[in-house]
Amino acid sequence: MQSALKAILVLEDGRTFHGASFGADGECFGEMVFNTSMSGYQEILTDPSYAGQIVAMTYPLIGNYGVNEEDVESRRPWVEGFVVRQSSRIVSNWRSTESLNAYLIRNNIVGIEHIDTRALVRHIRDKGAMRSGISTVDLDPKALLDKVLASPDMKNRELASAVTINESFEYKAETRPVGSVPQTQSKYHVVAFDFGVKTNSLREFTKFGCKITVVPADTSAQEILALKPDGIFLSNGPGDPASMAKIVDEIKILTESKTPMFGICLGHQLIGSAFGGQTYKLKFGHRGGNQPIKDLTTGKIEITAHNHGFAVDAASLPADIEVTHINLNDQTVGGLRHKTLPVFSVQYHPESAPGPHDSEYLFERFIELMK
Repeated sequence: MQSALKAILVLEDGRTFHGASFGADGECFGEMVFNTSMSGYQEILTDPSYAGQIVAMTYPLIGNYGVNEEDVESRRPWVEGFVVRQSSRIVSNWRSTESLNAYLIRNNIVGIEHIDTRALVRHIRDKGAMRSGISTVDLDPKALLDKVLASPDMKNRELASAVTINESFEYKAETRPVGSVPQTQSKYHVVAFDFGVKTNSLREFTKFGCKITVVPADTSAQEILALKPDGIFLSNGPGDPASMAKIVDEIKILTESKTPMFGICLGHQLIGSAFGGQTYKLKFGHRGGNQPIKDLTTGKIEITAHNHGFAVDAASLPADIEVTHINLNDQTVGGLRHKTLPVFSVQYHPESAPGPHDSEYLFERFIELMK
């Protein structure tokens, strides 16, 4: 049954949207961002890269296929709040175990619907991503704005430590992915930094029969090398890479070991930083499953999944780093590699979930480096 509660959304510049509550009652605060995917809301909700952010979906109807326990990308939802034009209370999918509304309530995620999401997205595109708040308990825009202005800014904010695991573990998929190599043929040990890793990245490695050890974000280079990895994976994650100087120092040591290394999203930004590159905050970021990327080494175009608000400055990279991919929408760096060391990275999400599968070859490229 649809909630009768009213809700408001206030941006830090004072722009206010009045709507209806769905999900949990209460208040939430975070950077307002938008995702252009038409589906995959459950994977988006459980992507740790969204920690510290309120996510608005641009597709107008969300929730029609419900929620299940198989399509989560981490141990719980990480978004601070959720914004949709209209949420579906009617669930129609044989895999569904509960409605989106019930899922948000169970996980204490505050949402707002029945607002003009087109106007919201246009405002963010014009003015840039900014702090925001949703409330179902305090409908005074001025009072909520004061709380928004007191909330933390995403720039210089370190969040990997908030989403990472506490102890290392060996990942084993509950079911083997289609086309995977039998475990008896495993040849490679991949150590994966958990800066906010999505489960589908780990599933991709199981396709090749890799042994995967997942380690906390603050694991030292010495501890990593003691595990005798064949390859090191730097995962996606939330926050500003410029706030992670200690981790960057450990990555520098790991690159000197000449162990093959592959980074995505935040991991890509940290690799760029380790080689002396600079990162910067994008005006409103890239989030969705339809971003065109050009592979400069082959000339091929990939349609890719993105979720990031920071990028590597190409002009800041040293001569021994080659830009391998670019985003065709704004020419930002989409990938890089070291010219002599076995290190490469991409700014986007080759594991998809949700999103197209055009970039799965990157996992194979990493496997080739470990041979």
